[in-house]
Order: sequence, then C-alpha cells, then structure tokens
Amino acid sequence: MAAELITPEELRRIGDEKEMARAREALEKKRKVEDERHHLHDAFISQEIHPEVFERVSRAVKSAAERGERELMAIRFPSTYCTDGGRAINSFEPDWPKSLTGFAKRAYEFWQKELEPKGYKLRAQILDFPGGMPGDVGMFLRW
Repeated sequence: MAAELITPEELRRIGDEKEMARAREALEKKRKVEDERHHLHDAFISQEIHPEVFERVSRAVKSAAERGERELMAIRFPSTYCTDGGRAINSFEPDWPKSLTGFAKRAYEFWQKELEPKGYKLRAQILDFPGGMPGDVGMFLRW
C-alpha cells in the first residue's frame, strides 16, 4: 500500500499551529518581561535607605577618592520612575528633585539631610536616550 501524500490543507493547519505556538510563546515572554519590570518598579518604590548607609557611603566614596575620582554614581534608575519621565532632569531645571519618587526621593532626602551639610553635592543626569527618549537617570554624589 502506498503512503498518501499530505494535503495542502493539512500543511496549512500544521503551519497555522506552529505560528500560533510561536505567538503564544512570544506573548508569554512579553508578559514575563512586563511582570519583571513591574516587580522592579515596586521594589524601587518601596526600597528604604539601608541601616548601614553611613558605612556603605564612606567605603564607596573613599574607594572612589583613592582612584582619583571626585564623584560616584550613587543610584541608577529608569527615567519613567520620575513623575515627568525625566524631563526636569534632562532640562536641568532647578526643581528636578520634585519629580523623584520612591527610593530616589528617599536617597535625595537622605543626601539633603545628612550629606549636604557635610559638603557633599548631588547631581542628576539622563544617562542614555534609547529611541531618542530619556532612558536611565544617574544620581551622582560629588565631593
């Protein structure tokens, strides 16, 4: 008995099933990426200043100074975490700190209360521009 030739209809069904499987896989991957992004944002918003902050800051700035540096990046986060998407930081507006949220806001307040009186300075800048839009923000501690 001769084997029957697969029909074009069966081939289309096989192709459609493969395409659907790839689409489901792509949607699942996108959902996982979105879930991770949401988880990171929630963690950023709720993160508190570490109890050993003075020791950590002292160690970090001393190490940077020993390398001949006069500043270090204290925090990096997506500009989408700012209330204005990083616009005030990118435009060097004097009231840029008002756009901070979550951990960045707490870090700024810590600097203002504890480090600024000791002579430390703080600056923020947009670090990259993916697709022409503000990407990550870097907050730099200077001395």
